[in-house]
Amino acid sequence: MSKESEEFSTEIVQRGVENSGPNAGSLSFSVRVRPRLPDFLSSVNLKYVKLGYGYLISHRLYLLLAPTLLAAFIPHIGKFTWENLYEKYNLIEALFIIGLLCLMLYFYIDLTPGSTYLLDFSCFRPSNEYKISKAEFIELVKKSGNFNDAAIEFQERVLKKSGIGDETYLPRRVFHPGYRSSLKDGRQEVSMMMFGAIKDLLAATKVKPKDIRILIVNCGMLNTTPSLSSMIVNHLKLRHDIHSFNLGGMGCAAGITAIDLAKDLLDAYPRTYALVISTEAVSYSWYGGNDTDMLLPNCFFRMGASAIMLSNFHLDRWRAKYELKQLVRTHKGMDNRSYKSIHQREDSEGRKGLSVSKDVIEVGGHALKANITTLGPLVLPVSEQVHFFTNLIFKKKKTKPYIPDYKLAFEHMCIQATSKKVLDEIQKNLELTEEYMEASRKTLERFGNTSSSSIWYELAYLELNSRIKKGDRVCQIAFGSGFMCNSVVWKALRNVRRPNISPWIEVDQ
Repeated sequence: MSKESEEFSTEIVQRGVENSGPNAGSLSFSVRVRPRLPDFLSSVNLKYVKLGYGYLISHRLYLLLAPTLLAAFIPHIGKFTWENLYEKYNLIEALFIIGLLCLMLYFYIDLTPGSTYLLDFSCFRPSNEYKISKAEFIELVKKSGNFNDAAIEFQERVLKKSGIGDETYLPRRVFHPGYRSSLKDGRQEVSMMMFGAIKDLLAATKVKPKDIRILIVNCGMLNTTPSLSSMIVNHLKLRHDIHSFNLGGMGCAAGITAIDLAKDLLDAYPRTYALVISTEAVSYSWYGGNDTDMLLPNCFFRMGASAIMLSNFHLDRWRAKYELKQLVRTHKGMDNRSYKSIHQREDSEGRKGLSVSKDVIEVGGHALKANITTLGPLVLPVSEQVHFFTNLIFKKKKTKPYIPDYKLAFEHMCIQATSKKVLDEIQKNLELTEEYMEASRKTLERFGNTSSSSIWYELAYLELNSRIKKGDRVCQIAFGSGFMCNSVVWKALRNVRRPNISPWIEVDQ
């Protein structure tokens, strides 16, 4: 059996042939091929291992220079006195030596990357008027008159196996007969969610809007003029020289992309606050036709938004929750099948929607495998890396290579709450326990797939249940169109428990 065929599960379907002709009464068989994630334990691509070590060397160059500089200068400096300096060198030479040492110290400090701290974050929770159960969803779909019987049956079948519960949030206007998405509806939805999340965040961090110097907003489907970031600048009356960015069309992985951009900007501008907003306009991405490939987003995507406050102030370490440790982005867009797996298009009747290919699970699996293989050298204990390379060099033929245990690298994982099937496949392939999957499964059940903000609802769940202890490492993983898989690792700077602003806590509305 070929490697490609091993990455699929097959189902044999028996069917009868018409009782006529020479084949009357005979049986034939058809093979239904169901895509699944690639087997992570069967092979390893050394290209991504090499890429991971490349990140390690380039981002930690100062760690290699420090021992060399210390070994060269400390023995001599320890024996050196001012009398030696006075006896051996004149004033100009002494000043030159001191200046050279100061210059070397400056370059060393400049090469050492500054820390990026996560002060706090908030997740928006819509009011109960937007709450909708699966049964009510199907009832409204039937009453809308926008879908034929096959489309209704398909959505009912998908919802049943989705892992989504009965308390997720959707704007009810999408079920109106003949509904077509509009910019007005999209703006109203995202402004409600973004401003709500920002309000809670500013109250929690005590950061004043005038002190925010960097603003990044990501929303996959809705891209307006003026931009969503400009909408926030206008609403909060932010400073005129703010560095404002608006990311669109990048799907659910854009939230981590926004964090990466914020980190780069914080490295360039010291003593700065960065505000990152992740959201999606469900009403604007709603599809009212009968193409099954375009109906999947209707079943999974729900309302949600997150706001994150980042800082590079050294003193903020004492009040921040987390420190950013590693971030890896993987893009598989060079492959046509990956590139076309998720894309916005129009159906035969001109209705816009988000088309999801049947290949998306396999494509996502390959992207995830490449990402965690690259991430491995940055996060795994040295013992696991030595074991991996020893096994790779001395392993016998036809035996599987040793795959490091990623559970040793993180205490917690927040894997984007896409669907029950995807989470099941990831858990199986990475050999994760239920404890590692709990936050993702609970978020999918309670809030659905809120796109790029899902990973923050998951982290809020861990905080609410007092799972985060000082020194714990949290890995967030998200997928997006393109096709992309991004991951970010945070280290807890203290024991964290979520205050009463958590989206998981019932409040009077």
